[in-house]
Amino acid sequence: MNIICNKNQLAKGVGIVSRAVSGKTTLPILECILLDATSGEFTLIGNDLDMGIKTVLEANIKEQGTIAVNAKIFNEIIRKLPDEDVSIETDERNNITIRCAKSKFNIPGQSSADFPELPTIESNHQLVLSQGIFKNMIHETIFSIAPEDSGRPILTGELIDVRDGYLHLVAVDGFRISMRRTEVNSENDFKVTVPGKALNEIHKILASEDDELMTVSFTGKHILFQMNETLVVTRLLEGEFLQYQRNLSMDFTSKIRINKKDLLDSIDRAALISRESKNSPVRLEIDKEKMVITSNTELGSAYEEVPLQLEGEGLTIAFNPKYYLEALRVIEEEEVCILYSSSLTPCIIQDPEKEDYQYFILPIRLHA
Repeated sequence: MNIICNKNQLAKGVGIVSRAVSGKTTLPILECILLDATSGEFTLIGNDLDMGIKTVLEANIKEQGTIAVNAKIFNEIIRKLPDEDVSIETDERNNITIRCAKSKFNIPGQSSADFPELPTIESNHQLVLSQGIFKNMIHETIFSIAPEDSGRPILTGELIDVRDGYLHLVAVDGFRISMRRTEVNSENDFKVTVPGKALNEIHKILASEDDELMTVSFTGKHILFQMNETLVVTRLLEGEFLQYQRNLSMDFTSKIRINKKDLLDSIDRAALISRESKNSPVRLEIDKEKMVITSNTELGSAYEEVPLQLEGEGLTIAFNPKYYLEALRVIEEEEVCILYSSSLTPCIIQDPEKEDYQYFILPIRLHA
């Protein structure tokens, strides 16, 4: 193989596909990325067997070929090269020569024969989405997935639920539900659960602009995201996801409208007193005119007031402040609506006008 390409484009591409390189493996080939110049274009591939990433770069292909190279050392070399064109050449012994300006590196490669192929995705289920919107949806929900050691593998991912003309992205950790939705054009309804690790990496790759489009394709075992010159394919999580709709469609007896920033800042300050103790909730006392937010621990006490509009009855309820703060920080609207019924039942934070986002949070029982 003998190719020449732009250093900055190469560094960006290597950084992207390295997100799918295994950090913990007994197979040296999984620590590699594949350089492939055999099909008239120069492609880079990373594949840890759960997730694979492929990106296509512009290059002058002087001689076709393919080789695997240790991702870590290759990435570090390319990043630190001068901002000039890079030449990559291989020989029959899988040695790699990298030249850029007056820099030259010789490093060993590996045969591409052992590098795992990406799964082929042939699906009738295909959606076209805005990259910017989907990027925001991940950011606005991913914090609610369950940790890897939760004992509930299905909840370490997010549900993509396509129904009724909407794509719903849903995360659940057993204490809260985060849901965002966007309109889609789809003839079929379906559900798949995507690993949180994969969505985290996809979030980093997606463009921020709403007018940049992506294609999403599903099969029974895999999902593929195609973004311009880059594609990501990942295994789906197996099992049945929580029936979240029942929780988000509960009947509530009371509703408040409140300024989002005022509420966020007040809870954030009150949480300073409870931050050292994971079991110390923030207490919310709601009446017709205001919400009183208090926190009392061995560190001291905090008191905050926030004006509100109330429909229904007031109450006193307590929550883990982290769950409120993480939801409020990703909401862009000036006002939020909070629905509740009693101090022992969950609340929902949502848009006052529509239901494009909903955050369902379980309360903490108050001690007498």
